[in-house]
Amino acid sequence: MLSIKSKNKIDQELKKYPANQKKSAVITALQIVQTENGWLSNNDISGVASYLEIPEIAAMEVATFYNMFHLKDVGKYKISVCTNISCMLRDAENLVDHMKKKIGIDFNESSKDGMFYLKESECMGACGGAPLITINNHDMYENLTIDRFDEIIKDLK
Repeated sequence: MLSIKSKNKIDQELKKYPANQKKSAVITALQIVQTENGWLSNNDISGVASYLEIPEIAAMEVATFYNMFHLKDVGKYKISVCTNISCMLRDAENLVDHMKKKIGIDFNESSKDGMFYLKESECMGACGGAPLITINNHDMYENLTIDRFDEIIKDLK
C-alpha cells in the first residue's frame, strides 16, 4: 500500500522514538504519504496504520482532526483563510467574500480548473498579522488586503 519511498522516510522518523512508541510518528507518516500522493485516501490512512502497527481508527483520528490533512484531492493550491475573531475584526469577512467571488468557489470546494481549494480555518496563531491566509499549509500571507490577494492569485496562475 505504501511506496518504498514513503516507507523509507517513515523509517527515518521512527528512529526518533522508542520501538514500542511507533504511534508517535503518525502525524509525520501521514504528512509523508500526503506529500507523495497529494491527499490521503482511506487506503493511505490504513496503510500508515498498518505500517506503524496501530489501530486504523488512531490514524484516522489524526487525519480527520488536523486541518493540514486532505481527505480528498484539493487541487494544486489549498488556500486556508483564518475566520477567527482577530481576523474578523480586521475585515476578513469582506476579504473572504472577495476570495470566493474571485476564485468562483465556496469553502471546501475546488475551482473547476483544479488550481484552487478554499478552506476556512480557525486561529492560525498570527493574530498580530490579521487577516491572513496560508497556501498549502506553509506560505503565510499576513495583513492581507483584497489587492494583495489578487496579486497572489495572479502569481500562482
